Amino acid sequence: MIAARAPAALVALGCAAAAAHALPTFDEVRAAHRPSDIALLDRRGEVVQWQRTDATVRRGPWVALADTSPALREAIVLSEDRRFWAHGGVDWRALAASAWANAWNARTRGASTVTMQLAGLIDDDLARPPGGRDVAAKVGQLVRAHELEARWSKAQILEAYLNAVPLRGELVGIGAASQQLFGKHASGLDALQGAILAALVRAPNASAAAVTRRACEVLRLRQQGGALPPSPAPAAAPDPRSRSAGVKRWADALRAGDAVADPCTGLATAVAQALARRPGPMLGEALAPHLARLMWRESRAESRAETRAEGRAGAAQAAQGAGTSAAARALPSTLDAPLQRIARQALRRQLAELRGRNVEDGAVLVLDNATGEVLAWVGSAGAGSGSAAAEVDAVLARRQPGSTIKPFVYALALERRLVTAASRIDDSPLQLAAGAAGLYAPRNYDHAYRGGVSVREALAGSVNVPAVRVAAMLGPEALFDRLNAAGLRLAHSAGYHGHALALGSADVTLLDLANAYRMLARGGTLTPVRWWRTEGAATEGGAPPARARATVRAAARRVFDEPAAWLVSHILADPAARAASFGLDSPLVTRGFAAVKTGTSKDMRDNWCIGSTARHTVAVWVGNASGRPMHGVSGIAGAAPVWRELVLALAAAHGPSAAPAPPEGLVASDGEWYLAGTEPLPDGQGMAAGMSPRAATPFGIESPRAGTVIALDPDIPPSAQRLVLRGAPGQWRLDGHLLGEGVRIEWLPRPGRHVLQWRDAWSSERVEFEVRAAQPVAASVARPARPATPRRRG
Repeated sequence: MIAARAPAALVALGCAAAAAHALPTFDEVRAAHRPSDIALLDRRGEVVQWQRTDATVRRGPWVALADTSPALREAIVLSEDRRFWAHGGVDWRALAASAWANAWNARTRGASTVTMQLAGLIDDDLARPPGGRDVAAKVGQLVRAHELEARWSKAQILEAYLNAVPLRGELVGIGAASQQLFGKHASGLDALQGAILAALVRAPNASAAAVTRRACEVLRLRQQGGALPPSPAPAAAPDPRSRSAGVKRWADALRAGDAVADPCTGLATAVAQALARRPGPMLGEALAPHLARLMWRESRAESRAETRAEGRAGAAQAAQGAGTSAAARALPSTLDAPLQRIARQALRRQLAELRGRNVEDGAVLVLDNATGEVLAWVGSAGAGSGSAAAEVDAVLARRQPGSTIKPFVYALALERRLVTAASRIDDSPLQLAAGAAGLYAPRNYDHAYRGGVSVREALAGSVNVPAVRVAAMLGPEALFDRLNAAGLRLAHSAGYHGHALALGSADVTLLDLANAYRMLARGGTLTPVRWWRTEGAATEGGAPPARARATVRAAARRVFDEPAAWLVSHILADPAARAASFGLDSPLVTRGFAAVKTGTSKDMRDNWCIGSTARHTVAVWVGNASGRPMHGVSGIAGAAPVWRELVLALAAAHGPSAAPAPPEGLVASDGEWYLAGTEPLPDGQGMAAGMSPRAATPFGIESPRAGTVIALDPDIPPSAQRLVLRGAPGQWRLDGHLLGEGVRIEWLPRPGRHVLQWRDAWSSERVEFEVRAAQPVAASVARPARPATPRRRG
């Protein structure tokens, strides 16, 4: 062999330079390859998103030699190492020619073979310094190349080289370069594209003209010499006589005057287009960018923590976010790729329909009720949707939930036996104390009042005033504490929000709210949501963080009694109870069981639709990340159509949802469900023994009601016409003057308009009424007018 004739002194010198590091195996080099993007995998191992993890370099996943274009392989070998398949790692002929040319100060191509270049790429000590290698480094490179040829196959050498060679700018390896420059995988490159990449190997940052010139040389060499075998076997090499035969055919064609096609046609345009392409994400679907970023942050945080705990010197590198940890070769998630596609498409379609009503953003979350696994996570409509906030993850953004808080208000009141599903709640104008001197006056969405409504109708129909009355019976502190127990993580304090808490004044995230609804579907028990897949994740190169593993083992925590949680879900799934507000054919109607609630925040800045079937919880938010109001879009018109499409898709995949059976502790009576002990007693036997004593006490002012007109009877002495003021125990004031305390106050009415105020330790109410003066019956009879007395003229 030619290598065997190398001077012994050079070999000895090189051995000393290379002996400090053991030669890695091909498998070790491939295992150490770190792409600049990490794959987010769904529950079946399908790649649904690539997440950039290293901003200093762009390196794609390892590309096998069989997955590269034959034209690319041929172009690289023709450009960099024409005798690659014949030499033993060092092309002594080219090395001698280069040395002779350098001696005469003549320009020639470099003598480094593909194997020698690979030696410098996988060994930092042999990497080419800015000023060039000295003699010792060059000899070390020669020796290492010889070792590579002795231990690796030719195919392995070429494959490793193609994955490690620097190309233009930040691009390293043909996997990243083919995607970023040509928008295709390395297997699909044609001859022109292969030649362009080969030209960039020689001069990565050359001008377009220089790249075109060099690529054209490669194409002409290919035309003259014929194509190399597309996939040479590891132990075999192409017959060197094939190139000679190709040259002879090309020369014979020229002598015969045959037309020879110019291989460089269109090359300049291809180079200009490739170099003008802007960097973009890796090829493939981009279905879950927000979850990919979240999981990468969690993985990196754990890697940093481990580095600090172990005192490694690589902490600085981890802090800069360069590369991925050894455990994070992939991000194995619980997502269901087909469902994720449906959720994303449904949201984008709905937002497109609402574009003319000042709606830009939305989010979708789908949870598995049994496990808490995230099956779909759509943080926004995504790039190209027209939203300026496409990068904002609305699943984690805090927004006002509106009426979606009401189920928890009623669940707590049911659990404490303050009301039953059949209890009648007054739906009339209400004013409650808010702060030191303010008043809170909730209104219904339609600005109408219904009088007395049952708890079932009030909750299913999303009537505001009854919800506030029930919440006032509970008190803000109790409601605030229970909402936090449900995982909503409310900010500030109960006093800060006051009675408005019952209508969703406290900001929550879609993630927390969806899990709270899942808690109701689970009979009142709360477990954490999880998005890291633990089963089989290690085999895919993605060990979940310790926190994610702990989440799987987290014990369930009871938030509501099971009967109360079941009864609230039963009400939310009752289409007849919500018909008065939403009709019988709204987007909330599905083919199976679904307990669903909508919500709209103040000024229509947010609307929500969240509901659970027997297996899944689906949560949708629609609005503007900027906080701008929508134009006439409520939860039923904005978020509900997306929710329904997903529920129907889940039913198609898993079958219709069946209603859960009532748990122990519930009693059916007269067509309604009651918590045991709160069912109605036979007529005349009073209140059920299981009801709270507070339930028998009316809330606030029972009489008179707002707008009452009282006419005094002229035939009854005024002292006998005392007006009885009735209500809950508290302090009573009329027109600012204290009347007394208790549940019943007698007052001697006087004509005029009056303001009655009631207050206890935790709430208040204010009503206006009128008393009209008595008139004798005779005075009320119309009499003819007297004729006017004529005036005399002077």
